[in-house]
Amino acid sequence: MSIADEAAAHVNNLLRDVADFPQTGVIFKDLTPVLADGPALRAVTDAIVAHHGGPRAFDVVAGVEARGFVLGAAVAYAAGVGIVPLRKAGKLPREVHAATYDLEYGEATLEVHTDAFQPGMRALVIDDVLATGGTLGAAVSLVERAGAVVAGISVVLELSFLHGRERMAARDINALVVV
Repeated sequence: MSIADEAAAHVNNLLRDVADFPQTGVIFKDLTPVLADGPALRAVTDAIVAHHGGPRAFDVVAGVEARGFVLGAAVAYAAGVGIVPLRKAGKLPREVHAATYDLEYGEATLEVHTDAFQPGMRALVIDDVLATGGTLGAAVSLVERAGAVVAGISVVLELSFLHGRERMAARDINALVVV
């Protein structure tokens, strides 16, 4: 079994559906059991690092709030690089770049410090789920506006029925599990 197959098996085994969250009609895919399981978190981390060519393929991880922080920190640690948080609006104390985007069930804004990256730094963008593509689109925009190059994008779960990959068509996105 490959590293990616092992990670996908863990995700499929532990993923939970939560009906009517965060609003009526939405079926939320809860990945927190994956994060809480040591072997699953290790498998997901190892699969992401392996997919992107290991620690020499990127200089930093850009983790999207909130579960992208957890995954991003694990990937950064495994690769021996740092992590830059892409935060919800109003959480960062210094000058920021901001990007507002549409969600499946609303609107949100991500921010990053304007000096978060060195020019030309290669950033691996990490989030938990690719749904409509709004969050990842904003994340990629912020990374590039702050002077870094997007070296890759990884998510644990892709909700293909929401067509987020189509919105990100110019980007190569690694998804461990696609539903």
